[in-house]
Amino acid sequence: MTANQKELINELKLEWTKLWRERHDDKVRAEGIAVTDYSHLFVDKGTIIHATRTYKALNFKEILEQHNVVNAERYVPADRFVGGWNKFVKCNIVNKNASTRRREYLADEKKVRQQPKKGGRGWLHAP
Repeated sequence: MTANQKELINELKLEWTKLWRERHDDKVRAEGIAVTDYSHLFVDKGTIIHATRTYKALNFKEILEQHNVVNAERYVPADRFVGGWNKFVKCNIVNKNASTRRREYLADEKKVRQQPKKGGRGWLHAP
């Protein structure tokens, strides 16, 4: 990776966080609106950046691809609907036998039960 590309990605990340931090939230229409122009992100002033229904939200990965960044998915965290890094670690890296070994060392603690009412016969008054 070149130094120019690294600087470009850092500038884009800073501008991306600034865009989301400084947006105007319209409570009536339930939208987020850009306050200023963000030329690197291809967002103009007054552009709707977040809405509730049938709206394609801005995607940082697509912006990186428009800037011809190599391996754009490397700089964007995994989609929350697909699963993030924690799910990847649990599924692929963590040894599945570790949990069974842990259970072997834990002592089986029996629950202390209360004395049953009516000697275990319940609430019925049987002779």
